[in-house]
Amino acid sequence: MAARTKGKKAPAKAKKSPAKRPKKPATKPVKRAASMAAAAPNPWKAYADGLEREAATTLKVMRAFPAEHAAFQPHPRSTSAMKLFHTFAVEQGVALMCVNGALDLANAFSAPPPASLGSAIDAFERTVAAVVAAARKAPAARWAQPQPFFTGPKQMGQVPGGMIAEMMLWDQIHHRGQVSVYLRMVGGKVPSIYGPSADEPW
Repeated sequence: MAARTKGKKAPAKAKKSPAKRPKKPATKPVKRAASMAAAAPNPWKAYADGLEREAATTLKVMRAFPAEHAAFQPHPRSTSAMKLFHTFAVEQGVALMCVNGALDLANAFSAPPPASLGSAIDAFERTVAAVVAAARKAPAARWAQPQPFFTGPKQMGQVPGGMIAEMMLWDQIHHRGQVSVYLRMVGGKVPSIYGPSADEPW
């Protein structure tokens, strides 16, 4: 009998590799960054909306303060009501310089003090209107533009202009609370601020 020969397996067919799809050209980083910046909301608009809202409440408190108590201060080391009213307007002058991209600290606090509470209120209202109008037109890039400002005791540094403008708003809110306490102490009526007050219930 003839010896059986083991059958050889047919060589496996080589698998065809799938055709590679052509890669899409990568978006250039510069164009991508520009499109993202264009889509991002302008922070000055949100700031203008917040300032307009808070300033309206501050004006309520200021107008409720009795003019005859302009010099009131609860303690010799406390700031008088008149000086606090002046501070409101001065700080908005600082904010306006930041919105316009040119903070000049040498002249930022040089405004003469007002002759009366009424004139201080008018100055604050005018300056707020100017800041809001300028902020609605300011380019978004100016928000991060460095400006010279205080960074500590006897220290100066570069701080984003938008941050300084926000600090002026926060300080306004802080001192508004102080004025509302003065208002109660001199016998005035405290208006609603973030909610009802004893004199303006909801």
